[in-house]
Amino acid sequence: MKNIVRLILCLFILGGGAGLTYRMINSKKAPERRPRPRSQTHVDAMLVTPVDYPVNIHTQGTVQPRTETTLIPQVAGALVQVAPGFRDGGYFEEGDVLLQIERIDYETAVTVAEAAVARASLQVDQVRARAAQAKREWERLGKEGEPSALVLREPQVREALAALSAASAQLEKTRRDLKRTTIKAPYAGRVLERSVDVGQYVSPGTRLGRIYAIDYVEIPLPLSDRQLEFVDLPHVYRGEQAKPGGSKVTIQVEQGSRAWTYPGRLVRTRGAVDARSRQTSVIAQVDDPYGRHGDRPPLKVGMFVKAEIEGRILPGSIVLPQAALREGRYVLLIDDQDQLQRRPVTIRWSEKDVVVIASGLKPGERVCLTPVAYDVTGAKVIPSIDGEVRRIENREAPQAGLSGDLPGKGGGKTGRGPAKQP
Repeated sequence: MKNIVRLILCLFILGGGAGLTYRMINSKKAPERRPRPRSQTHVDAMLVTPVDYPVNIHTQGTVQPRTETTLIPQVAGALVQVAPGFRDGGYFEEGDVLLQIERIDYETAVTVAEAAVARASLQVDQVRARAAQAKREWERLGKEGEPSALVLREPQVREALAALSAASAQLEKTRRDLKRTTIKAPYAGRVLERSVDVGQYVSPGTRLGRIYAIDYVEIPLPLSDRQLEFVDLPHVYRGEQAKPGGSKVTIQVEQGSRAWTYPGRLVRTRGAVDARSRQTSVIAQVDDPYGRHGDRPPLKVGMFVKAEIEGRILPGSIVLPQAALREGRYVLLIDDQDQLQRRPVTIRWSEKDVVVIASGLKPGERVCLTPVAYDVTGAKVIPSIDGEVRRIENREAPQAGLSGDLPGKGGGKTGRGPAKQP
């Protein structure tokens, strides 16, 4: 009997506890929810402002001489003298003697030719004297009519005159040959290559060396069709003289860790388009490339250089950093609600660091410069323009009764219950 009473008592206690637990669980209020605040990203931005943008064309080329000459003798003989400056890389001025061929044989030929001219001249005088004597005899004999050409010895006179002319021509030739034994510089220049030396016998056709002019050098610079649009080409038409001046060009030469610049200008274009690259080459001219200008080295023929051509100025252009361009075709704008929006744009010109926009943007709009790796259309941002950060206030009002759940707000409450009084 006692055991049954104990069992009933235990069941009653367990049932009462289960009921109380169930009632407590059902009577508990559900936790109130608070909207999750939208994340905001700090980004760098810039205002769209039109400016006058000067286009600079970057290209490259190889230095070439204005004039290059291969020296070939016109007479034969042994070289008896070579100028000290006639060495690879040596300089010379216009009129300097570069090479001297032995002269003695040509001096002898001049002497022989002079003697031949003297004999021919004597022959002319003798024939003319005989002709005059024949005419006097004809008149003394009193013959009627005019004497014939044979009587007056006119054929003999013409023959003597022709012989004199031939002898004189031969004399001039020998004198020219004698003069050609001295090979002089046709212009101020530099030796590119020397092929002979003292004592060597040369003949017409022998290659003595190569020289080139140093008053200025030329550099062909290839330009693409897009680059040609922004360069004022120095076109020359038939019957017109080339106009002086042209777009300015800055030539840059790098040697190790150092770099030098040389001022130049465009003077003309090549007469044909390159068949392989389909590019047009413009010719840049650099004056006095071998003169001393500080510690700047001379421009050597064959040297590879970089060039920057001053192109046209694009007025009222919208210029952005390359970082602002997305996928090469659109930018991210920040609207009045500080949200990101995609905007397709048209590119007019681009360089390594900047891009010039032709259409798609308006002055005063804000462009995001910070790279974003995900689809951000409509995303909230905190833009920073010129280092000034403007925070965006949360436009969503908090729900009633939640002000005390934020730390540090609402009469010292922490969100866990009433704060203990000291």
